[in-house]
Amino acid sequence: MITRIVKLEFQKDKLDDFLFLFNETKWKVAETEGCLGMQLLQNIDNPCICFTYSHWESEQALLNYRQSSLFISIWKSIKPHFENPAEAYSTTTYFDSFSNEKK
Repeated sequence: MITRIVKLEFQKDKLDDFLFLFNETKWKVAETEGCLGMQLLQNIDNPCICFTYSHWESEQALLNYRQSSLFISIWKSIKPHFENPAEAYSTTTYFDSFSNEKK
């Protein structure tokens, strides 16, 4: 399993457009084959900074999504609204206390 963290910073006057689009597409993304779950997080100090946090079965599952017409359509719609370029990180878990499993 991998975790994908993407930082998105929007122009102030475009944040509502992004949130509208997110609400229209969130379940389509979350139900994509290989997606194990997704969250949208919003910065407390600067609400124009958002993070998507998603779990994927594998790097291939994430790649399949990133090459899908759904992703291409979403990205094409939101990219012009960025204040700064997006930052994306694919990670593996080194420690997870959320699972309550002590190893």
